Amino acid sequence: MKALLTALIGATIMAGTAAEAQEVTFGHGANPGNPRFVAAEKWAELFKACSSDATVNVAPSATMGDDAEMLTSAQAGVIQVTANSQGAMSQIVPEVGLLGLPFLFKDLPTAWKVLDGDVGKMIDERSQEAGLKVLGFWDNGIRQVTHVSKNVPEPADIKGMKIRTPPDELRLAIFEALGTSPAPLAFSELPSALQAGVFDGQENPLTNIYSSKIHEITPFITLTNHAYEATPVLAGLSWWEGLDDATKQCALDATAEAGKMQRQLSFEADEKLKPMMEKEGVTFVEADRQAYVDATASVYDTYAERYPDLVKALREAAGQSSGSGEGSSSGEAPQASGDGAPAQ
Repeated sequence: MKALLTALIGATIMAGTAAEAQEVTFGHGANPGNPRFVAAEKWAELFKACSSDATVNVAPSATMGDDAEMLTSAQAGVIQVTANSQGAMSQIVPEVGLLGLPFLFKDLPTAWKVLDGDVGKMIDERSQEAGLKVLGFWDNGIRQVTHVSKNVPEPADIKGMKIRTPPDELRLAIFEALGTSPAPLAFSELPSALQAGVFDGQENPLTNIYSSKIHEITPFITLTNHAYEATPVLAGLSWWEGLDDATKQCALDATAEAGKMQRQLSFEADEKLKPMMEKEGVTFVEADRQAYVDATASVYDTYAERYPDLVKALREAAGQSSGSGEGSSSGEAPQASGDGAPAQ
């Protein structure tokens, strides 16, 4: 992969800004069958149709590196676009991690509405300061806890668990509050780490768990619904600023249109996947939501001190009045009306 990145860097320097609009590498870490994989292919189709002279090379399954490496590559102009992760992005733009406050959003449509409004615009402004342009926000679902040998319906059940999280300070704080021993690891390395016994379990939305076959290693899934995670679609700012206005609009429109499909697929995934996974030997239980809400309330106190205005704005936008999060669920189906365009 290093040789490939070196070659791409050389090609980027030789080609110059004028060619960058025509040669686009879209990197992401999802495997076939994942909504992110499907949407990336759709993005390429839409962008090529809108910008007739463009060639889009979609690089899935972390072939261009893990999420953190792809962000660095986008900043450097090695790749042009990445459908990335909230956790990895939070290392560059810490504010985006606040979307994962425990039990913040009551349902997925509420999360999307918040991202498509002023909060999304604020994250875009901060991202541009870091050399990245937010094209929009796709979905990475509501997260659940999996374990190799037991379910964890009560916070006491999860205490002492060695759990993998994304490289996200806030997610680590959630699981530290629950008394576990969390540690970050790139998602692409997770299955082998679980097989090696490095972790007792992990947390992810069902679609990621299933498409990466993590349920075969950790067949006990507790439906905690403890946090939401977005999939920010990001462009390298140097590439973005070299585009004409029409091509910029092509990229934004492709992100919004592919995002409608991706969000819908993500929304539908839990309902479809649960019976499929049960047939494959998974044991599901519902968590005691209020007990988990109470156990993670201290996380809000910590981050409200650090980001008082943003935490307040997020709570208000999410429909919270006071206290810790109100719990997350799949909620009601998103409506077909409206353009659903992500924040630009």
